[in-house]
Amino acid sequence: MARSSFTGREGGYRHSGLKQQPLVLIGLVLVFSGAMLTRLTWLQVLEGAHYRELADENRIRLVPRSPIRGRLLDREGRVLASSKLTYSLYIEPRLVDDAGWPPLRDRLSRLLNLSPAELDRRRERGVDRDGYRTTLATELKPEQVLRFQEQALGLKGAMVDVDILRFYPHGTMAAHALGYSSPITESEYKLLGDKGYKIRDRIGRTGVEAAYEPHLRGKWGGQMLEVNAMGEVQRNLGDRPSVAGKDLTLTLDLDLQLVAEQVLADKKGGAIVAMDPRTGAILALASKPNYDPNFFSKLVTTQKEYDQLFDNPRLPLFSRALNAYNPGSTWKVVTAMAGMESGKYPPETKLKTTACITYGGHCFPDHNGAGFGTIGYADALRFSSNTFFYQIGVGVGSRHLKKAATDLGFGAKSGIEIGWEESVGLVADEDWAAAGRGWGQPGTTPWIPEDMASASIGQSVVQITPLQLARAYSVFANGGWLVTPHLADQGLDWTAPSRRSRVAIKPATLAKIREGLRKVVSDGTGYGLNGPGIPSAGGKTGTAEDNSSHGADHAWFATYAPYPEGEIVIVAFAQNTPGGGSVHALPMAKKVMEVWNRKRQKS
Repeated sequence: MARSSFTGREGGYRHSGLKQQPLVLIGLVLVFSGAMLTRLTWLQVLEGAHYRELADENRIRLVPRSPIRGRLLDREGRVLASSKLTYSLYIEPRLVDDAGWPPLRDRLSRLLNLSPAELDRRRERGVDRDGYRTTLATELKPEQVLRFQEQALGLKGAMVDVDILRFYPHGTMAAHALGYSSPITESEYKLLGDKGYKIRDRIGRTGVEAAYEPHLRGKWGGQMLEVNAMGEVQRNLGDRPSVAGKDLTLTLDLDLQLVAEQVLADKKGGAIVAMDPRTGAILALASKPNYDPNFFSKLVTTQKEYDQLFDNPRLPLFSRALNAYNPGSTWKVVTAMAGMESGKYPPETKLKTTACITYGGHCFPDHNGAGFGTIGYADALRFSSNTFFYQIGVGVGSRHLKKAATDLGFGAKSGIEIGWEESVGLVADEDWAAAGRGWGQPGTTPWIPEDMASASIGQSVVQITPLQLARAYSVFANGGWLVTPHLADQGLDWTAPSRRSRVAIKPATLAKIREGLRKVVSDGTGYGLNGPGIPSAGGKTGTAEDNSSHGADHAWFATYAPYPEGEIVIVAFAQNTPGGGSVHALPMAKKVMEVWNRKRQKS
C-alpha cells in the first residue's frame, strides 16, 4: 500500500507538469505574436509613410532646378544686375571609389585640359553642401562642355551641370546700393527650408538684393528621375520648371551713378548722394572705397581672397553714404532754423561778427580770422561766418538746436529700404551730456559752453550721414516737406502722408534760409558751382574736423537746383580730404549736376 501510494503521488506530479506545458507554450507564442503584430503595425501604420519615403529616395532622385533671379534695372530700364549661366564639372563620390578615381581623373584632365593635381585637390575637399557631389572645376568654356558631352557615357561618376550666378555688368558701380547675394548658410536653411529655400540657394545679403529678396528670388523647380542601385537614370518621372524672380526697376539713374563714381575715383574715401527732393527717389548713391559684388558670385573662393576683402583696413564693404561724420558748416542751416523758429533770433536779426568769441576757456575763431562785420542770416551763410552762428546756437541752447535737427530728420533712420546699414548719427544736447555722453556715469559729464559752440557749427558733438544731409536739404528745396529716401518706387505714391510729412517751419524761416543758400552760390563760398550747364542753384560748403579718428579734415558740399523749387539735391562728401568743401567737394557735385542738367534739357 505504501509503494502504491508513492507511485501515485509521483504520477500525479508528472501529470500536473505535462498539463501546464501547453499553457506556457501558448503564452510564449501569444507574446511573440503580439510583439510581431505590434512591430508590424508600427512599421506599416505609424512609420509607413516614413519608410516609403526612404524607399523612394533609394529609387527616385529629385534634381533641383534653380530659378533665375530677377534683374535690377535703372530708372530707364538699363541693366544693373542680371544672371549668367556657368558650367561646372562634378563627380559623385559614391560612384567613384579610390581605385576608380585615377583613371577617371586622367581622362578628365586630358579631355578638358585640367591639372590632375588640381582635380585631386578639389576631390579631397569632399562633397559640396548639397551632400551628394563634389565640384572639380568651375566656369568651363563652351568647347570643354562639348568635349565632355561627347564622351559622357564613358565618364561614369562625372557630370557637367549648369549654375545660375548673379552678374553685375558694371562691376563696382553702385555696389553699396545694389548689394550682393551669397550661398545660404546651414543655420539659415534650417529656418528657411520650409519657405522654399534649398541648401544650394543664394540669398540677398546687403543693399537692394537683401531688401527685395522675396521679389527677386523666384521659385525652384526640378526633375524627378528614377534611378537604379548604381545611380543610373532609368526614366524621367516628371518635370517642374522653375519660376523666375521678378525684375525690379530702381530709381537710380545709370548716367548719374557713373559720374558719381568717377568723381570719387581720386578720393581717399567719400560719398555722393543725388536725390529728387520732391519724392525722395535716390538718383545716385556712391561710396568710396567700394568692392565688386561679382566676387560673391564665384563658386569657389579661397580664404585668402575672403580675408583680403573682409579684413581690409580701408573697409570697402562699409557705405560712407550711410555712415555718420562731422558735417561742418553744412550744418549752419540747422542752427539758422533753430534761431528763427525759437523766436529769439527772428529772420531780420543782425549780429556783429568778430575774430573770435570766448566760451568757457576757449576763444572760438571765425575762419577768416577777422569776422565779417554786422550781418544777418543770409550773409552769414554766404560767408559761412562761425561767430554769427556761435551766437545763435549758444543763445537758443541745445534743446532748440536738437528740435530743429529732429524736424529735419537728423538723429533717426531715414526710412530707406537698406536702413539696417544706416547710422542714426548724433545730435548731442544737455540731456545727452547729463546721461553720461554714452560712456560716463550720469551726472558726471555736464554740458559745457564749449559743447554748444561746437554744436552750432557742426563740429565735435554733431555727426550726420550724407544721406541725412540730402534729406534735410530737400526740405529747403521742396518748400518744407520731409521725404522718405528710397531706391525703388514700387508703384507707390511717395508724396502720400505716410511717406512725406510737413515740417513745422515758418514760411519766413524757409524763405530766409533759401535766400542764404542762394547767396552762397551766387556770390559766396559756393561760387565755383556756377558755369555752363549749371542752372540757378543754392548750396552750402563745409569743412569739418574728423573727431572720430582724428584724421585730416572732411570736405562737404550740399546743393540743390533749380532755385528756388529744386528738382535735385546733391551732397558730395570727401573723407579726410583737407582743403575745404569749396575746393574738393563742390567740384564733385558740379560734375554730377552738369550730367543731370544735360539730361533734363533733352527730356
